[in-house]
Amino acid sequence: MATFRNPIIPGFNPDPSVCRVGDDYYLVVSTFEYFPGVPIFHSKDLVHWRQIGHVLDRPSQLDLDGTPCSKGIYAATIRYHEGIFYMITTFVESVTGARRNFYVTAEDPSGPWSDPVWLPEAPGIDSSLFFDDDGKAYIMANRQPPGGQQYPKHMEIYLQELDLAQGKLVGEKYSLWDGALKFIHAQEGPHLYKVDGWYILLIAEGGTGHTHSITVARSQSLTGPYEGCKSNPILTHRHLGKRHPISNVGHGDLIETQNGDWWMVCLGSRPYGGYYRNLGRESFLVPVEWEDGWPVVNAGKGMVEIEMERPNLPQQRFSPFPACDHFDRNRLAYTWMFIRTPRGDFWSLEERPGYLRLRLKPETLMQEANPAFVGRRQEHMSFAARTALEFQPKTEQEAAGVVLLQNTEYQYRMEVALAGGSKSVRLIRRTAGTDEVLAAGPLPEPDSRIYLKVEAVGQSYSFYYATQSEEWQPLVEDADGTLLSSDVAGGFTGSVMGLYATSHGTGSSNYADFDYFEYLPLNDE
Repeated sequence: MATFRNPIIPGFNPDPSVCRVGDDYYLVVSTFEYFPGVPIFHSKDLVHWRQIGHVLDRPSQLDLDGTPCSKGIYAATIRYHEGIFYMITTFVESVTGARRNFYVTAEDPSGPWSDPVWLPEAPGIDSSLFFDDDGKAYIMANRQPPGGQQYPKHMEIYLQELDLAQGKLVGEKYSLWDGALKFIHAQEGPHLYKVDGWYILLIAEGGTGHTHSITVARSQSLTGPYEGCKSNPILTHRHLGKRHPISNVGHGDLIETQNGDWWMVCLGSRPYGGYYRNLGRESFLVPVEWEDGWPVVNAGKGMVEIEMERPNLPQQRFSPFPACDHFDRNRLAYTWMFIRTPRGDFWSLEERPGYLRLRLKPETLMQEANPAFVGRRQEHMSFAARTALEFQPKTEQEAAGVVLLQNTEYQYRMEVALAGGSKSVRLIRRTAGTDEVLAAGPLPEPDSRIYLKVEAVGQSYSFYYATQSEEWQPLVEDADGTLLSSDVAGGFTGSVMGLYATSHGTGSSNYADFDYFEYLPLNDE
């Protein structure tokens, strides 16, 4: 039996949505406060995916200024209709601010995508699109039931026609369903399909934590009434306990292959070192069968597994991206991202060819701002990451180095800075908004190159530095990595690592040069 391993897209890649065009598959995920927004992946076999771009890659599409951590771009849906790709999503301004829905379009999924078409009359989050047999388009999202909430976070799914020519909603809003699991809360993530004459409504319930789940309802009329499946939830792992290797499974999207088989992409997490989910919510794949007009997920087992039988599709692998980015191209690889919309010319691959130059900005990683930071997702429980830095701080406010980031309040920063007039390397742990210097090491001549390395073995993170290549000295070993988990830090994102430079609120014309960044898994997960 040919098998594949979950997750299909590891690391902080939540809320997957998928569509098929011929024998090509396209998938998008959520990005919250990170820019560019909504990476898009391509596959031929549903197992091997290659990122081909970002949907929201221009500031005109995505203004994240002032967006708090774990807000911004929520669950996206991708659909294809009559030669056009559509991506619809919700921009969450803040904890209590507006939830603004919009969509963008493209003829080529790798871009360019249009500027947003805003739908101010569409409330709720996790907006989705459905095209009926007559070509009409409809939007779905969640909202508070018009009759009022019967329990905390009680929501319902509504539907309204979308006039694509005018780019606005028309007609009345229809209440479709308020879920199968009364008092579980947080009905969201709707996706609608038409299968054998039935309208099939798939939603997420139970919040995105351990009680996450997928439920389904159906109707022979688009606007209902919808009947819940007696087998609901059709997918959850909450009954498996917190020691199970895959947790908080939910938020699914169905896809039919060109062979008539059905599969589901969904999110889930892989806790390790206890119930800690540093990798965030990842994208998984699981088979679906139909019985009596209802979807059955992984028949006979009813759960997502790490190793599963591969789809009956011609396998197509992609060459892996290089483990080491030497910054020798004129644009950043798709792996990299910024915190919020990048403002100012603070980074360059051309000022010193073969290096990533970061100009120091006053903004810091401890602010809800756009610091001079370029980062990537942690994708493995155990990994090694290293870089070579050339940086001469001029004042004690200037610093540059490597960061492991969960949010503004929880992070590790291994940075080069001045202390008492002397250049040194130090490790700062930030917990609940308080910085603590765990260790510091002196550095030799002012203009020397320094090598920085982080190695993680599970929740044990070790930090090293060197002034000569491969002559590593420990700065701190076996530091606690659990603070990089949302279970400690809160929020919805996974751990991100990267390169940064700051002048801590002061003006500076200084810069830091990074020769390369290498990221390697330390074992096969």
